[in-house]
Amino acid sequence: MAGAGEQAFDYGFLLCIREDVRRLEALNEYLCSRSYLAGYAPSRADEEAFALLRGPPDRRHAHALRWYKHIAALQTQTSSQAPDASTKGKRLQPHWSPPDGTEQPKLRLYNSLTRTKEVFIPQHSNRVLWYCCGPTVYDASHMGHARSYISFDILRRILMDYFKYDVFYCMNITDIDDKIIKRARQTHLLEQYRAKKPSATQILQDVLSAREPFKAKLAETTDPDKKQMFERLDTAVTTALTPLQGAAQSGTVDATIQSQAQVLLEEAKDLLAEWLDSQFGSQVTENSIFSLLPKYWEGEFHKDMDALNVLPPDVLTRVSEYVPEIVEFVKKIVNNGYGYESNGSVYFDTVKFDTSSGHAYAKLVPEAVGDQKALQEGEGDLSISADRLSEKRSQNDFALWKASKPGEPSWESPWGKGRPGWHIECSAMAGSILGSSMDIHGGGFDLRFPHHDNELAQSEAYFENDHWVRYFLHTGHLTIAGCKMSKSLKNFITIKDALARHTARQLRLAFLMHSWKDTLDYSINTMESAIQYEKFMNEFFLNVKDILRTPTDFTGQFEKWAVEEVELNKSFYEKKEAVHEALCDNIDTRSALEEMRTLVGQSNSYMATRKAAKLLPNRVLLQSIARYLTHMFQTFGAIEGTEPIGFPVGTNGQNVDLESTVMPYLNVLADFREGVRKIAREQKVTEVLQLCDTVRDDVLPELGVRMEDHEGKLVLTLLITKEFPLEEEKKKKKEKALRKKRDEEMAKQAKMKVPPSEMFRSETEKYSSFDDTGFPTRDAEGKEISKGQAKKLRKLYEAQEKLYNEYLQSNQNGS
Repeated sequence: MAGAGEQAFDYGFLLCIREDVRRLEALNEYLCSRSYLAGYAPSRADEEAFALLRGPPDRRHAHALRWYKHIAALQTQTSSQAPDASTKGKRLQPHWSPPDGTEQPKLRLYNSLTRTKEVFIPQHSNRVLWYCCGPTVYDASHMGHARSYISFDILRRILMDYFKYDVFYCMNITDIDDKIIKRARQTHLLEQYRAKKPSATQILQDVLSAREPFKAKLAETTDPDKKQMFERLDTAVTTALTPLQGAAQSGTVDATIQSQAQVLLEEAKDLLAEWLDSQFGSQVTENSIFSLLPKYWEGEFHKDMDALNVLPPDVLTRVSEYVPEIVEFVKKIVNNGYGYESNGSVYFDTVKFDTSSGHAYAKLVPEAVGDQKALQEGEGDLSISADRLSEKRSQNDFALWKASKPGEPSWESPWGKGRPGWHIECSAMAGSILGSSMDIHGGGFDLRFPHHDNELAQSEAYFENDHWVRYFLHTGHLTIAGCKMSKSLKNFITIKDALARHTARQLRLAFLMHSWKDTLDYSINTMESAIQYEKFMNEFFLNVKDILRTPTDFTGQFEKWAVEEVELNKSFYEKKEAVHEALCDNIDTRSALEEMRTLVGQSNSYMATRKAAKLLPNRVLLQSIARYLTHMFQTFGAIEGTEPIGFPVGTNGQNVDLESTVMPYLNVLADFREGVRKIAREQKVTEVLQLCDTVRDDVLPELGVRMEDHEGKLVLTLLITKEFPLEEEKKKKKEKALRKKRDEEMAKQAKMKVPPSEMFRSETEKYSSFDDTGFPTRDAEGKEISKGQAKKLRKLYEAQEKLYNEYLQSNQNGS
């Protein structure tokens, strides 16, 4: 069927048939293989064919009859006549309107380039190109590293597993750097010094020599944090130096003086290494010496990341493997007019770049331009000598390529032997892998200037664009109990030390409970909050799993919903929506975890209500909630594996299916114990009941099992993860019980000292008048105390009178 006047079907052949019966048969045969109900108005052919018929076809010609009725109805509506009541609603579908719907929140990320939250729009459909600044590997990874890499791991997982982006993640390892060169050189020289096995006298003499430049450096230092570090070091060296000097002056030569010398050598190793480096550092020329140190610490870094459950990058780049690409990168910057050679080094011309059309220097922190302290820290300790500074056209210019001095590794280049500058490495490596523009660049907050601003400048100079990075994400600082953390200040906690105190999940939960871009304080309070959150969630998962273990047939799982289930389900969807809104708002995991906590609290209240009514909770609803929460923790990286509900049972190295393996045996034990208890109660054998309680309270908890008795129901048996220190919990319970008992005893003693005549007089909010003995006669509103109330108060009065007499008697006896 088409619009009026359109030729939908070719009915011309009917005009040639004269007999009504034959015409009807031909029409029916024609319509049996064609759709004739597809339109909203009759066509011209429909009308002509309809006019040939003298009336409706009989039932033998079903197709023709349906067509005839349809055309008749359309003609009736077209002529504005009321439709036949018998055909209304059967012939035509009513108009359908789509729902208005609600606007979905969009993912917004805090972009350091604009210092505001921006809607996240990848450049290439669903694919996200992400580069993250990796560690400079010259020492153990610390909690500052954990702050960045756990936070970025959380963001990365959420983008991939929650928002379903296709993330391509590239990270670098800085294994050529001033800090690495200096540390490798000093480590090598100190090892050589130890290998010579110097005498106690030699050690004493060398430490005293090394102490002179150190004292001068201490006196010149104005930075309060560095000064404090140097003072601590000086105190430790002085403490170790004094006994050795005394022994040397007295002429003592025995094992004691050698032991004291070794103690001094250990305490003064940093001073001694600095002193040895100043004397012999230029003689260290083997490139292999500078590669051993970063290779070792890179391995330790990867072990730490694996222990923290941080996903490995899709691509890992090392500076030492990209020197040829870095040289080519620098050459093009020079050819584009933004770099210049000076005395074998190559510098970036910040003035030329900043004044060029389409370019701007220091996009992230423009107010920091000219900050010489920050710029020099970015250049490195080995690169800020007076001669190096004089090579630059502007103080703000920075090194792309550094001419190597004696005692430094070197590679061939058009400008002579040298090594890469710090900032250029990321630009060259990221450019090689991700191209001329990436979606996300991540790093710590302290890398914004000069490192990331310099990266931006030299990369946009190379690619001649102004959008090398679309979104810059910077994680917040980490403090330790409110104090600044710094590896250079020797004020840091290694990741291994942190994992010795807390699990990887607890550390991650602590990070999830704070904004990724704000300062996070690593303290006892922070970790205690994470531990309590973990316990709260784990308790819920254990309870749900126990409910799901209750035997039932398949149809028994689907129970009728009452008001309580409807309300909990409504809250469930509201909390899911709130979690989604929180994650869209700059991936606010702190708010998301709070919404999840509230959902668990509501579920716990529901379970408690059902338990009080001696009814089983709805299995399917609780299972849905538990699975959703488990999925979210898996998305956050707080649960490894594919556990359907809750945290995996068992420590690292144990099978995550431990629970399903062990639970059948525990259920047998629980049933057996319940049977024994039943017989013991009937036979009144208290010794057996006590043994059953010992198994429940002492034996099983040591094995990681908790058992609870519920009258009239099966025994509830739950598996406790070994991550919860049972001994510590028992100790805390005992201490709490002792404190409670002590407090009650102290309260009782204090109460005994109160004369009965005074006990009610202090309760002015309850009583307004008293008799001569201190007994209340009127309440606070002036109404007379009723006889019933007076009777109750009299009992309290007499009890207090008895206590007070005991107190007086004990004093008379001198006790």
